[in-house]
Amino acid sequence: MAGAEGSAGRQSELEPVVSLVDVLEEDEELENEACAVLGGSDSEKCSYSQGSVKRQALYACGTCTPEGEEPAGICLACSYECHGSHKLFELYTKRNFRCDCGNSKFKNLECKLFPDKAKINSGNKYNDNFFGLYCICKRPYPDPEDEHLGATPPESGDFQEMVCPACMKRCPFLWAYAAQLAVTKVSAEDDGLVLNVDGIGDQEVLKPENGDHQDSTLREDVPEHGKDAVKEVNAEQSNEPCTSSSSASDLQTGLKNQHLNPESQSGCKLQELKAKQFIKKDTAAYWPLNWRSKLCTCRDCMKMYGDLDVLFLTDEYDTVLAYENKGKVDQAADRRDPLMDTLNSMDRVQQVELICEYNDLKTELKDYLKRFADEGTVVKREDIQQFFEEFQSKKRRRVDGMQYYCS
Repeated sequence: MAGAEGSAGRQSELEPVVSLVDVLEEDEELENEACAVLGGSDSEKCSYSQGSVKRQALYACGTCTPEGEEPAGICLACSYECHGSHKLFELYTKRNFRCDCGNSKFKNLECKLFPDKAKINSGNKYNDNFFGLYCICKRPYPDPEDEHLGATPPESGDFQEMVCPACMKRCPFLWAYAAQLAVTKVSAEDDGLVLNVDGIGDQEVLKPENGDHQDSTLREDVPEHGKDAVKEVNAEQSNEPCTSSSSASDLQTGLKNQHLNPESQSGCKLQELKAKQFIKKDTAAYWPLNWRSKLCTCRDCMKMYGDLDVLFLTDEYDTVLAYENKGKVDQAADRRDPLMDTLNSMDRVQQVELICEYNDLKTELKDYLKRFADEGTVVKREDIQQFFEEFQSKKRRRVDGMQYYCS
């Protein structure tokens, strides 16, 4: 008997100890994450009827469109209704996409929610993400090792969006802004060259014969992969610069000394920045909250954005953060209290009885858990089971002891 008790004691010591608060906090965190990613998308109706949705949660089906087939994307509702038992790749959110479910790319499947679709959505853009891979490094998407692209994210995690190396290369004007706004410090220790985020620092600038500044390229030994996973979109395939959301704090205070200079008489902020020294690199760039609002919106710059197909950079509601916030607001508005729903379906007598039972349970559970808190002991599964067994037993005794009278 003593040996059995010792064995049980050792087994209990090996069991992970998790407090009720930890469980509730983890559950709330998971719910908030799901709400952020999925909250802005309809889980019951196919989004095809909305046309190219500005931003929505998307999936790719590895069962219906495996590697070697044409890439296709499906909306949240279709992932549930039409592909529930299939192998799915979560694509998080993408912009300006129309649901493909059941179209000509799906040879043996008809959409259950919206079968009357065009054969193909010519406005959609695809890349390796739709086959479960990152576009540049070709690693699994999302990466199980939680790795990142071409540059080490800030240790503090204080960035709101990331623009991948391919997109920075396709939109080189962003490097002029990066010298003033980017979160990451541009440096090259191997060359002994440092350029501070605020543009002040030592920098080697090569001058051609005409005396104009020439951008110097700095080398930086950055591992191809790192610790933080960042969503990647191949600009050459999708023609769409990518951004990645992170749990960022508001950096406006930290940027108070990094504001762009006021617009000159020409009205173009970009031309002012190009007149200064800045560095172009073959790496990703990390940006703080509201960095897009600092981009110039003069006529010439707007035309440039249009030519590069990046007009969305000037849309404050295009960001992943804006989408997530919208989802949280929508979910909060739709969220119902199950207790109130149950009460509304009952008559007056049933409502009173349920409220009394609820208050009894709340009071007794609070008193029961308080003992553990006072003693500083951990609440285990068997403790909770014992509480509800005793509570049910008390309830049965109360019910059996009741006397009923006819009026």
